[in-house]
Amino acid sequence: MSLAAEVESSTRSQQGDMSEFTVHGKRVVVVGGAASGVAAARLLVDRGATVTLTDLRPVLDQARDLAAIGVCLALGSHPESLLTESDLVVLSPGVPAAQPSVAAARAAGVPVVGEVELASRWLRGRVVAITGTKGKSTTTALTGRILEAAGVRTLVGGNIGTPLTSQVADSTAETVHVVEVSSFQLETTDTFHPWIAALLNASAEEYAAAKARIFARQTGRDIAVANADDARALAMASAGRARVVRFARDARIDEGVTVADGWIVDRGGGGDTRLVKTSDVRVIGPHLLADVLAAAAIAREVGAAPAAVAGAVASFTGLEHAMEPVGEIRGVRFVNDSKATNIDAARQAIETFGHGLVVIMGGRFKGGDLRLLRPVLASRGASVVAIGEAVPLMQEAFDGVAVVRTAGSMAEAVRVAMAAAAPGGSVLLAPACASFDMFDNYAARGRAFKAEVAALRGEA
Repeated sequence: MSLAAEVESSTRSQQGDMSEFTVHGKRVVVVGGAASGVAAARLLVDRGATVTLTDLRPVLDQARDLAAIGVCLALGSHPESLLTESDLVVLSPGVPAAQPSVAAARAAGVPVVGEVELASRWLRGRVVAITGTKGKSTTTALTGRILEAAGVRTLVGGNIGTPLTSQVADSTAETVHVVEVSSFQLETTDTFHPWIAALLNASAEEYAAAKARIFARQTGRDIAVANADDARALAMASAGRARVVRFARDARIDEGVTVADGWIVDRGGGGDTRLVKTSDVRVIGPHLLADVLAAAAIAREVGAAPAAVAGAVASFTGLEHAMEPVGEIRGVRFVNDSKATNIDAARQAIETFGHGLVVIMGGRFKGGDLRLLRPVLASRGASVVAIGEAVPLMQEAFDGVAVVRTAGSMAEAVRVAMAAAAPGGSVLLAPACASFDMFDNYAARGRAFKAEVAALRGEA
C-alpha cells in the first residue's frame, strides 16, 4: 500500500464516528476581518449560513467582494446585540476570547469557536498540528516540504499564513493538513482533533495551558510529538492519551529523532536510521536545528523515507523574518529575527551569537520579565539599541549589564547599531516585543529592517 493510501485508510478509520456539523440556515457572526475572518466568512456562506462580519476598522479592503457574496458588514465596532442574538460566533485568531461582546455572547449561551475549530469540523483529511513558544512556522513549513517530497498530498496553513478554512474545499481523505496553531487559536478549540500534535517548547508562561489543549482530543490511535529537551513540553504531551514520540537536540533519548555522530537520526530498537547530515542543515542557530528535528520526527511518523527528509532539509534555507541572514557590511553581519516577538524567542536568537553582538530590541511589550535576558546579554558583552514603546523598560531591565542606546525609527536603529558594532560582529533584530506601536505586523518590521540594511549597504 502506498504512503498516500495508508494515510487515506487511517483517516477513514479515525473519522468514521464524526457527526456532520452544519450551519445551514444559521445566523453566524464572524469577529475580525483579517485573512482568517474573511476566509471563514466565505466558507460559512458556501455552507448555507447567513453571515455578518464585524471588525473594529471602519473600512475593509475586501468589503465589496464580501458584500457581493452576501456577507453583511458591521464595521467600526463589535455590537454586543449582534453577537448575543446570533446562533454561532466565529473568532479570527487576533480577536481575544475575553473581548466584551464575545464574553457577552458566551454568557447568553451562544457557541463561540475559533476559525481553526470551524475548519477542522469539515476537513476530510488528517491534521498535523504544531504549536510552541518559538519555531512553529519553521517546523510547519519544513514538515510540509518533507511530506511533499515523500509523495503525500499536503496542504500547509493555519497561523503560518493560509487560513485553514480556505483549505476545506480542497480537503480529501488522502490529504494531510500541516497546521501551525497559536495558543490564541487553541483557546477557542473544542472538538479540534489532530492526528499528530507537536509541542516544540512550553516556557513557563500564561499560555502554557492553552498549548496543552493541542493534545486534549487525542486518543490512543494518535501521536504526540514533544521536545525531550523541554521537561514541561514533554510532561504536557505525556499527560494525554496519545503515543508520545520524542525529539531531542541535547537530551539522551533511546527512541525518537536526535543528533548522533554528525547526523540527524531516527533512533529505535533496531538502532539509528540516518536521515541527514547536520552539515547539510542550512538554517542558523541551535534552536532552529531543534525545529528540523521536530519536522523530521513528524514526517517519519507519517511515513516519510530518509531520502525525502534529507532532500527537503538540505534545500531548506529557512523562513523570512526567522533568523534570516540579510547581508554583511564592512565585516558586520545583519540577521533579521523579527518573528522573535517574546522574551524566550529573543533569548534563543541571542544565544546563537558570540561576542560582538548588537541587538535591536523593543516595540509593544507583551509581558514577562525582560531581566531574564540579562545573563545572555552579559555573557556576550552585547549592547542593545532600543526602539518603540518599550524603550524605558529596556533601559531599566538591562541597566548595568549592557549599554542601551535608543533610536526613534528603524532607519536610525540600523545606523546606531552599525556604529556600535565591531568588525566581525553581528547586528540582530530580535525585538522581544510585538510590532504594533510602529508597524502593522512583525513582517512589516522585518521588511523595514532589511530595507534599511540595504540602504546602509548602498551608502557604504
